[in-house]
Amino acid sequence: MNHLDLLTFARGTALNWALVIFVLGITLRLFEIFGLGRKADLAKPRSNSCGNGWRTMFTRSLPPEGMLKREPVTYIAGYIFHVGLLAVIFLFAPHIEFFRSFFGFGWASLPSALVDALVVASILALGVLLAHRLNNPVKRMLSGFGDYLAWAATLLPLLTGYMAYHHLMFEYTLMLALHIFSVELLLVLLPFTKLFHTFSVFISRWYNGDIFGRKGVAS
Repeated sequence: MNHLDLLTFARGTALNWALVIFVLGITLRLFEIFGLGRKADLAKPRSNSCGNGWRTMFTRSLPPEGMLKREPVTYIAGYIFHVGLLAVIFLFAPHIEFFRSFFGFGWASLPSALVDALVVASILALGVLLAHRLNNPVKRMLSGFGDYLAWAATLLPLLTGYMAYHHLMFEYTLMLALHIFSVELLLVLLPFTKLFHTFSVFISRWYNGDIFGRKGVAS
């Protein structure tokens, strides 16, 4: 299979299967979560506003008091990585065109040079987070195969995308195919690994905020 055929396969059959597995996997995991149900709370609620859940979704996205000073690497590198990753996925012109082909509409993009800088910042942040995990005895002890798999699966699309954009290592067609394959690997792994927190983190924050709000406990 030559490079062009490999790219065609990556953009066609492989992408279709990856999207099917991604959608079915996410649907299954969400069904499992919401299918757990919730025991009826017979106590009189002290607050019964859905705003408690939404507020907690926001406040839990900020560092707790004192934690930024205690764990600056985790929070600063974590924010840099997540902001950079979201910008690269949703605000890079070629990616927007991909979404347009699916949904029929698009939106404004960031300048390519800025996206390029965000990719580099995200890759460096991931490297810093890995080094910090390996050098912290507690985090190293708590880390398992799933943590490193999630790290690698997240790094690969950023790294291969950067290399394809700058025509590094391999011929562009091959590098672009490898980039698309790395994205498809991420899509397949996301529902079944710790990467699923992409979806579950906001569900759990809303749920906790709503529960605590009903009990009158600060969240």
